[in-house]
Amino acid sequence: MSPRHSAAEAMQTRDAILDRSVAIASAEGLEGLTIGRLAAELGMSKSGVIGHFGSKEALQLAVLDRAGEVFRTEVWEPVRATPPGLPRLRALCEEWISYLERGVFPGGCFFVAAAHEFDGRPGAVRDAVEARFDAWRGRLVKEAGRAAEAGDLPDGTEPEQLAFELMGVVMAANHAVQLHRDPQAPARARRAVRAKLGA
Repeated sequence: MSPRHSAAEAMQTRDAILDRSVAIASAEGLEGLTIGRLAAELGMSKSGVIGHFGSKEALQLAVLDRAGEVFRTEVWEPVRATPPGLPRLRALCEEWISYLERGVFPGGCFFVAAAHEFDGRPGAVRDAVEARFDAWRGRLVKEAGRAAEAGDLPDGTEPEQLAFELMGVVMAANHAVQLHRDPQAPARARRAVRAKLGA
C-alpha cells in the first residue's frame, strides 16, 4: 500500500469518526461521546479510534471544529455574497432560523447545546465553545454596525445590544423547537427578527 493511499484511508476513517461523533454529541452532548461506543458503532478497536485524536478532549475539540464547518456551510456560505449591513444581517438571521427549522443537527443548534453543557466547566472545550460564540456575535455586531452607519436602523441603535437580542430570539427558537417541539417556533422567531430589523 502506498503512503498516499494509506494517508487517504486514514483521513476517510477520521472523517467517519467525526461525522458519527457530531451526530451523537448533537443529541447527547460532547460528554456522551465514548471511545467504546464509537468503536462499536464504526466496527473499530478502541485504540484505532483514539489513535486518530490522542485523547477524548482532542476528539471533542475536533468535533466542535467539524460542527463549526457544518454551521458555516449552512448559515454563512449562503449569505456570503449578500451586500453587507442590513441585507446580510437579515439573510444571516433567516439562514440561522432555517438551520434550526431543517434540523441540520439532530439535537438542534450544536453550539447552544455545547454551551449549556460546558459553560460552568473550565477547560479547553469550554474555551473553544466560547470562541465560537464570540466569533458569531462579532459577525452580527459587525453587520449591525454597518447597517446603523448606513442609516438602515433606527437612530440610537446599539449594534452590541441588537446582536444580543437577535441571539436571544434564535436561542429561544432553538429551545422551543427542541424542548417543546413547537412547530410555530421558526415563524415566531422570524416575526421577532422582522420587529427588530424591519420587513
